[in-house]
Formats: sequence, C-alpha cells, structure tokens
Amino acid sequence: MAESVLPPALPRNASHADWIAVGAGALGALMATLDISITNSALPQIQGQIGATGSEGTWISTAYLMAEIVMIPLTAWLTRVFGLRTFLIGNALLFVFFSMVCGFADNLTQMIIGRLGQGFAGGAMIPTAHVLVATRLPRHQMPIGTTVFGLTVLLGPLLGPVIGGWLTESIDWRWCFFLNLPVCALLVVMLVSGLPAVRTQWSSFFKADWLGIAGLTLALSALTVALEEGQRERWFESSLIVGLSGATVLGAVLLGIAQFTAKEPVVRLRLLANRHFAAVIGIVFLTGAGLYGVAYLLPQFLSGVAGYNAQQSGAVMLMSGLPAFLVVPLLPRLLSRYDARLLVVIGIAALSLSCYLATGITAQSAGHDFTRSQLLLGVGQLLAMMPLNQLSMSSVPQHQAGDAAGLFNMARNLGGSVGLALLGTFLDRRTATHDDVLRESVTAASATGQAHIASLQEMFVSRHLDAATAHLQALTSFAEQIRLQAVVMTYIDTFQALALTLLICMPLAFQLRKALPGAPVTGH
Repeated sequence: MAESVLPPALPRNASHADWIAVGAGALGALMATLDISITNSALPQIQGQIGATGSEGTWISTAYLMAEIVMIPLTAWLTRVFGLRTFLIGNALLFVFFSMVCGFADNLTQMIIGRLGQGFAGGAMIPTAHVLVATRLPRHQMPIGTTVFGLTVLLGPLLGPVIGGWLTESIDWRWCFFLNLPVCALLVVMLVSGLPAVRTQWSSFFKADWLGIAGLTLALSALTVALEEGQRERWFESSLIVGLSGATVLGAVLLGIAQFTAKEPVVRLRLLANRHFAAVIGIVFLTGAGLYGVAYLLPQFLSGVAGYNAQQSGAVMLMSGLPAFLVVPLLPRLLSRYDARLLVVIGIAALSLSCYLATGITAQSAGHDFTRSQLLLGVGQLLAMMPLNQLSMSSVPQHQAGDAAGLFNMARNLGGSVGLALLGTFLDRRTATHDDVLRESVTAASATGQAHIASLQEMFVSRHLDAATAHLQALTSFAEQIRLQAVVMTYIDTFQALALTLLICMPLAFQLRKALPGAPVTGH
C-alpha cells in the first residue's frame, strides 16, 4: 500500500502586527527624508525671519545632515541596547520635540540646535525601517516590504519641495516643522501596536565600543562639515578645512583601531570583506552621488534660468515620482521573478540616460523640457534602488541586518555629500571657464559682438530710451546673455558628468549576489 504524501507546508505569512511594524518603519523613514527637502524649500524665508545670512543659513541644512550621518551607523548598536520599540518611540518623541524647537525658533542658534536634534532622531528612522522589513517579514513577502520601504524613501525628497513650497507660500514656514506633530503621534501608536516591548540591555551600553563611537562621530561629523564648507572656504587654502580633514583622518584611525580591539565594534566594517555586500555599498555610494546631484541641479536650473519658484520647481521634480505609482504594483513580482542584478543594471542605465537627456537644455528651457528625463529618473530609481535594498539584506546573515542597514544608508548619504561637494566645485570652475571662453570669442569689440549690441540698442531705443542709455542697457544685456549661456553650458557639462558617474556603477552590478528568478532570497 503506497504511503500517503503530505502536501508541503505553506510558508508563514506576516501577522497584522508585523505589517503594522513595517508600516511604522516606512512612516518614520518618510518623515525623516521629507524633513530634509521640505526645509530646504523654505530656507530663504527661514533665513529672513531668524536674521541669518546666506552662508549662515546653510548650517540649517548642514546641521541636520551632520547629525543624521553620525546617527545612521550607530542605530544598530542602540537598537540592541534599548530594543526596537523603545528606541523608535524615543526617537519619535525626540524628533517632534526638536521639530517644535525649530518651529518656534527666532534666531540661528535655536534653529541649529533644533536641526541637530532632528538629525540625530531622524537618522535612526531609515535604517530601522530597513531592519523591520528584514526581520519581521518572511522571505517570500520581503519584496513587498522592500517596495513599501523604498517607495517612502524615494517619495520623501519628491514631496518635500511641493509641500514645503505650498506651506511657505500659503501659510507660514513654521508649519514645515509643526506638521511633524500629528505624524509622530500616529507613528507612536503604530509602534506600540506593532512591536513587542524588549528589556533594555544596560550592560551592553556600558560595555560598548566607545573608542569606535568616538572615532565614528569625529570622522563623519568633521567630514560632513568639510564637504559642505569646502567650496566656500576654497578647500585646502582654508585652515578650517585643513583642521577638519585632520579630524576626519584621526577619527578614521580610531575607528580602524576599534575594529580589532573591540569585542563588538559599533560598526562592523568587516562586512565589507563580503564582496557581494561591498558591491552593493559601492553602487549605493555612486548612485547616491548621482541622485543627490540631480535633486540639487534641477531646482537650481529652474530657479536661476527658468525663473521658477520653489513650488513650481517641486512640481517638476514630482514627475519622477509618477512611475512609482505605475511600477510599484509590479515591483514585488519583478523582484521575486527576475535576477536582481539585471534589474539593477537596467535601473542604472535608465538613471544615466535620464541625465543624458537633460543635456539637451538651452537658456529657453522650462519645466516641460524635463518631462522625459524625470519620468526615466523615476523608473531608474525604482529598478536600481529596490533590488539593492533587498540585496543588502540578503548578502549578510539576518542577525547582522542592522549593521548592514546602517552601512547601506550611510553609504547613500555619504555619497550624496561627496557628490554635492564635488558638484559645487565643478559648477563654479566650469562656469568661470565657459564665461572666459565666451567673452574671448564674442567680445564687444568683435564684429559679431558689435552687431548684436547694435540690434539690442535698437530694441531699447524703440522703447523710447535715449541713445546713451540704450547703449548702456545693450552692453548690460549682452554681458548677462554671455553669463546665462555660460551657466547653461555648465549645467550641460554637469549632467554629462553625472551620466558617466552612474555608468561607472554598472560593472559593480555583476559582483552582486545572484538571486535566482522565482526563488526566495535568503541570507547565508
């Protein structure tokens, strides 16, 4: 008599509490990413009301980024000490407290203190959301969780300029910070409902890798400030940048020593010895530089050349979020059916092509000229970053998911900081070069220059100006047209450089860990 064969057990599905926890993580990540771009869009109004100059006002953004990039790699250790629920609830409460400090600030000092606090609390939101997907969902449902998490991280920077521009223009810039109060209240309720309470491990706190923590804090904070201020201070011509560079090296040395002396290093840099994970980090660093670069360049072009305000620029950038609503329903199936390396390659190619399409701009270009490039950018972000999110978790054992998430998000932010620093230098130098070349080739003394000035003078005379005033106006207009053309040529060069930078990522994709189509992705 043949033995009966039992059907294979169905894989466990995530519970309601698991999905609430994942949703809470996604909401926290959305709030943290949104708060960067929403504040940047209101920066001119904030500076005016708190009495900050343009150079002082940059610290409103720098303070947040500096604190965030320090907190991100510390998150895994703090989670082990306090437990996810206690740690995230504490961060949510701190985030809303420091948001209120920013909202009620009436001077630069108060604003910087508030932004530092926001950065520390917000920096914990993104990697913990990453960890919640990896630890609360079974492998066959991870593509759905990865998609939800990634979508919030992508939409935050896109929605920020639109929301921030609307709040600033219609109500008051302070509501960019007050908006966090109801969001944090909902977040706390979800965290209490979705995560179990865990006892605090105070022994782990007191026995922590304090040498590594000191080195990490010193290195990342000094490096962030050096990158933010480098171009304004003319880099190593400034004693400030030399000092910050020395502090960065010292911090890196302390962190390196701690890797060999600490029983449990605060950041597990040994994970980079895994070539699959190292390839993920390399791609994320370079794509972070590219994506932050585009997010900086496009609003600058639209405001400086096309004359758009913050809300109009935000609406153009929001177009890159439209593919998300079309592709997201298909993305979990793509992640589970196709080789992740293929999706990453296609995504990187789309990002690079998006930057290349933007090189067709002219001095007359407006928002609609970026429609194709922005839509392609949205597709590229989804197809590149979503598989990378999943591969970063699947390339390491599950108990190291927190450390992997910290390194992943730190690499993206650090790539963005490095990219923006290099971008600022590139923009200034290429603009000066193009301006010099144009002025040499089309001077006021040349036949072409004199003909153009004469036509401009005639135009101003037709507006009932006397000959002397019309000539002066023509010379001024001629100089402004040369400057504008130099700026546009620089933007074209910069988009070309970003396209090439993104293409450099492509060979790294073949070093990623292969995930077989149709098979769940597992750690090892």
